[in-house]
Amino acid sequence: MNYATTYPIGNNQQTQTEKTTAIAQTVGRVCQLDAKTKGCKRSTERQKESRTDSNVANGFLKSTFLPKLKTEQSVQSSKKTVKTEKDFYQSLSRVAEHYSIESMQTQIYGYPYNIVLAMWDMETKLKRTHINWDSLRLVQDGRRIFFISEERYDTRMTLYYIPIVPLFKMLHDPKRKKTAQLLVSVCSYLYHTADIPYYRQENSYLYWMYEMMTDWLEQDDETDKTEKHKSELRQAEQIGDKIEQKLFNRINLEQFEQRLNNFKSFDEFDQECWQLACKVMALFTEYPTESIFRNAPICEQDPDNDDYDNETIGMEKYISFVANTKGWLYESLSDSINNEFNEYGTMAEPTIYKHFDGSKITATNLDFENRLFPILNDLCGLFDGYNTIAK
Repeated sequence: MNYATTYPIGNNQQTQTEKTTAIAQTVGRVCQLDAKTKGCKRSTERQKESRTDSNVANGFLKSTFLPKLKTEQSVQSSKKTVKTEKDFYQSLSRVAEHYSIESMQTQIYGYPYNIVLAMWDMETKLKRTHINWDSLRLVQDGRRIFFISEERYDTRMTLYYIPIVPLFKMLHDPKRKKTAQLLVSVCSYLYHTADIPYYRQENSYLYWMYEMMTDWLEQDDETDKTEKHKSELRQAEQIGDKIEQKLFNRINLEQFEQRLNNFKSFDEFDQECWQLACKVMALFTEYPTESIFRNAPICEQDPDNDDYDNETIGMEKYISFVANTKGWLYESLSDSINNEFNEYGTMAEPTIYKHFDGSKITATNLDFENRLFPILNDLCGLFDGYNTIAK
């Protein structure tokens, strides 16, 4: 099941590596954000959906084009053609071996078309066979020419905010207490091992967002809803502190396997919770110490540059435990996050770079991320489902 909800935002679009995100009102679900911008100006105007005219695609299919050499000026300008070709094909061979791909034999063609054709062939095959592959760049480092491959997990502009108020209610539901305990073990793994930020921790992004909501409420004029809103904030703090105490207790990790083995499903909801817990246990067993930020790119911001278009949304901002995804508080929170994210130029995602320069290639991959992010998505869906059946 895919519990993500799509929201168009912004007024520009660009490629995958430069995107801006925003969220709209959600109902206890992970919300998926459908917007990508380039150097976007500070605007909250929502973009209109558009699609390429189908005749354009058909016209392209009726034509034949030779692959074009991208801006590889270092290759084109090299006078040492023989050395360039030798380095190129050696590095290409390493790429093909690493990804188990049979590359096209292009040496029979003249320079530089042979290089252009070989790159086009390799990129086409990588895109078709490796889900996380993002780009292949030919670079020159000193006198050496080699490939750098980039692998990236595509978060699809999604906010992975896990609500804990439904878990709190489930713990006080006699019919779901065993189910809740199993999910406490799941969330304890996410809290301790996967290192998901918790909104009651002062170093978390959402902690300061909630603090901002509190300040705004204190400064606003009193209305007939003011006390209700303050009560919602107090509840978010109190429930957040109570659940964190449970998650912090590592006995939930120690009893995880026992709870999983002794669990009995009484309906479809229980069965879905058990299946998700099985996936988490398998991940915990295979990756007992891995954090969700293990392949997070380093976001370097220029302190002298106040241009938000050049800043990046860090992973810690769109992955977190949250109080709830319903009610006035979350609607206000989501509006603020929407406005902030709409000012940014790019979004950080788990990324791996591999240099095919003859040095040893670390055997790293994005298998952990490929399994963990869908689990977060499904967990949010289960909590949303509980809110529905508990009414």
